[in-house]
Amino acid sequence: MKPPPQPPPTLRKLVVEVKDARDLVPKDGYGTSSAYVVVDFCSQRKRTSTAIRTLNPEWKERLEFAVPKPCEMDLEELNVEVYNDKHFCGGGNKNHFLGRVRIYGSQFAKKGQEGLVYFPLERKSFFSWIRGDIGLKIYYFDEPIEKEEDPPPVEAAPVPEPAPPPPAVEVPAPTETARMTQTQAESRRVNGEFTPRVISGRFSGEGGERTPHPTTYDLVEPMQYLFVRVVKARGLAMVACGCEAPYVKVRCGGHVVRSRPSIARAEAVGGAEWNQVFAINYSRPELAGPTLELSIWDGRSDTFLGGVCFDLTDVPVRDQPDSALAPQWYRLEGGAAAENQCHPVSGEIMVSVWIGTQADDAFPESWSSDSPCIAYTRSKVYQSPKLWYLRVTIIEAQDLRAVGSAQPTDVRVKAQLGFQSARTRRSNSNRSSAVFAWHEDLMFVASEPLDDHLILLIEERSMKEPGLLGHALVALGSIEQRLDERPLPSKWYNLEATVAFGDGANSSYCGRLHVRLCLEGGYHVLDEAAHVCSDYRPTAKQLWKPPVGVLELGILGARGLLPMKTKLGGTKGSTDAYVVAKYGKKWVRTRTIIDSFDPRWNEQYTWQVYDPCTALTIGVFDNWRIFTDTADKKPDYRIGKVRVRVSTLESNRVYTNSYPLVVVLRSGVKKMGEIEVALRFTCPALLPDTLALYSQPMLPRMHYVRPIGVAQQEALRAAAARLVATWLARSEPPLGAEVVRYMLDADASSWSMRRAKANWFRIVGVLAWVVGLARWFDGIRRWKSPVTTVLVHALYLVLVWYPELAVPTASLYVFMMGAWYYRFRPKAPAGMDVRLSQADTADLDELDEEFDGFPNARATDVVRERYDRLRTLGARVQTLLGDIAAQGERAQALVSWRDPRATKIFIGACLCVAVVLYAVPAKMVAVAAGFYWLRHPMFRDPMPPAALNFFRRLPSLSDRLL
Repeated sequence: MKPPPQPPPTLRKLVVEVKDARDLVPKDGYGTSSAYVVVDFCSQRKRTSTAIRTLNPEWKERLEFAVPKPCEMDLEELNVEVYNDKHFCGGGNKNHFLGRVRIYGSQFAKKGQEGLVYFPLERKSFFSWIRGDIGLKIYYFDEPIEKEEDPPPVEAAPVPEPAPPPPAVEVPAPTETARMTQTQAESRRVNGEFTPRVISGRFSGEGGERTPHPTTYDLVEPMQYLFVRVVKARGLAMVACGCEAPYVKVRCGGHVVRSRPSIARAEAVGGAEWNQVFAINYSRPELAGPTLELSIWDGRSDTFLGGVCFDLTDVPVRDQPDSALAPQWYRLEGGAAAENQCHPVSGEIMVSVWIGTQADDAFPESWSSDSPCIAYTRSKVYQSPKLWYLRVTIIEAQDLRAVGSAQPTDVRVKAQLGFQSARTRRSNSNRSSAVFAWHEDLMFVASEPLDDHLILLIEERSMKEPGLLGHALVALGSIEQRLDERPLPSKWYNLEATVAFGDGANSSYCGRLHVRLCLEGGYHVLDEAAHVCSDYRPTAKQLWKPPVGVLELGILGARGLLPMKTKLGGTKGSTDAYVVAKYGKKWVRTRTIIDSFDPRWNEQYTWQVYDPCTALTIGVFDNWRIFTDTADKKPDYRIGKVRVRVSTLESNRVYTNSYPLVVVLRSGVKKMGEIEVALRFTCPALLPDTLALYSQPMLPRMHYVRPIGVAQQEALRAAAARLVATWLARSEPPLGAEVVRYMLDADASSWSMRRAKANWFRIVGVLAWVVGLARWFDGIRRWKSPVTTVLVHALYLVLVWYPELAVPTASLYVFMMGAWYYRFRPKAPAGMDVRLSQADTADLDELDEEFDGFPNARATDVVRERYDRLRTLGARVQTLLGDIAAQGERAQALVSWRDPRATKIFIGACLCVAVVLYAVPAKMVAVAAGFYWLRHPMFRDPMPPAALNFFRRLPSLSDRLL
């Protein structure tokens, strides 16, 4: 048999296209710079030509590098440095540094997926004066290596003389940049960065996400399992007995499990094949026994075909990372069950038996004694789809054909993408030229694969029944992707009119539409609530920064879960719980523990952390999809949720905590149990890196260059959450839409009286320290503690006489206050707070209103009562906003002459103050003012001061409201 043809060897090459730079720093003494670029990759150093005397140079050069180890390309760094050429700046003695960019291998794109990216130039030191951006297009490709053909044989050829040895060539020492790059790459290799494949309780280096260092998997407790791999059998007495589809029974202690029927007949007569693994929880005494019995039975008549028995004291233990235990053939024997059979037992069975833990690579897909329903109980890892913002700029339309004989007046454009639709405003029409203009942006969320179509509809809405003037279809795959704010060209699309849209009817030209389309890769598509976001990376991979650490989560177990369903005719309660954890684009789901109120999962997972100011969400659910007859009727029930902010975790420290699981129901708040987790955040925790990280903006640059409105952002978030839920529901096993929406807080923006109260008390809590400070000052003014008031007088005199000490003293006080509160710091990351959420004080009617959907489904009198209550609350908010506006309008009235008398008094007082301050030393004025403010109550009038009375008498605009 010929071996399959091997693919030809390939050589990977990295291409760096240096396009241009913008707004560089002038360095030649003439207000310009003569810049060139040096690119360093894997000790290969190349440079571009020099762009003479310009702050916006253009090179448009292509530099090509060889990738020595393609499998380790993600570990390498590409260094791009910009210098000012000294030969064009009056004969300087050095090339001035203009900035640099460090790009990691994980940001490289494959050829065909690259895009032009403008990277901001970074400084080499804190005191460097650097500015500007450099435009680069970076991609890689693999090309086959051509083999040299062997020369034809020659009958007689002279023996050539030996060539002289080549002259010795001195190998130049690597430059400082090359040494730095090589050192960083080697250090990252030493860290053992690899790509893990998630297995329950462990990770191994195959597929999945990347981790910058090997994890120890020590956050969970090992659980002993007895593994039985049943491969196949041969020589069974099947022909004589007329047996069909044999199966295997596995008996250990008091536990019996049955395999699936034989999936294939072996080539030999009397053969069967199963290829199935069983995992029996060996730590539970009711399942553990001294022996393991394997027996083969007929699938049609339950005829005993033979069996084999193992002594568990001789079963080997497999410790990771040992290879899999090789299966062996064992002869089948008969027993008491075979005495009544008419045919003797014969044949052999191939099995392997070992003892391992949940970290075994055979565990995820095995039948487990605590998760017997394989279809919907296995642990899985899911990935959210890659989401893009689609920007549709409607510019104008021409040559529109009117519906009937009427001239179109109210023409609008409606854009549809899947379930999303948006419509422009009324056009600014020019009837003389038949041009309809809008210049309006519409935003949508698109998910990969980009195989959908954008539908553009031209509608005439001036009539009673809106008419369709034409339509155009645009494939998403044909739309250009944009990674920054550079302008893209617009296009004209011909409009077609169909009798029945979408059914293939005859179409004809009926005008054209001018639009600009682009897929925005520089934004982060929010699918979570902004306050609990777990990722801020933009869509385009080329813009990602390297990870700053690794977050490890060990899901240990739960305690005291409440019964979620009933079994045995409604006499016994049970719970089939599983855990879902979400961080970034990666979702993990543990296996489902069947019928247990205290399940133990002991599974460990890991994520890359790109920003520590993010949140990890952990949710517990009751599995209803294991019952296929009710899976479509009843969704998985939520048991509770916990969020942990990564920035609250100290570096390289393990937190093992138990968090209460609390849900808010129509009947009130209810504790469903507790979940035990272990957390560890691993990062370098260097002060310069921390300062640099916390000084960067949270969202990508495009969110600040071209911001999206709050209302539009919330609508896009709802669409993104729906796309993610639809995508994960198509997985196997599916992650239900109700699970995804609960984890993403899809209903966080809906109206809730309870949330309104919670936010109000949060504001009160934030302002509590201001109120406390005001009360403290009031106590000082009232001389409640004479000693403290005297000390405040002395401190005030020192600060007035030496004002340069004011800022250092305030800074020192803040430092001492922070150091004092260190002893009261939280010992563990906090979970959900029932009191803060106002869940324990919420009224039942308020909770019913919170869970009521849209449109309202309650009776008319109930809706009227809730509406009146909402009007009352709105009136209070309205009054508060009016009072705040009135104070600002009074301040404006001081110089606006709305009250001429008050303005004359105010500007006259300002003139007097100016004269006094010019004549009297400022220190004396400050001392007099301070001592007057701190005077004893016996010298104080109980009535409000004159200045406050004057301010309250100023006019506001409240009297002009209708």
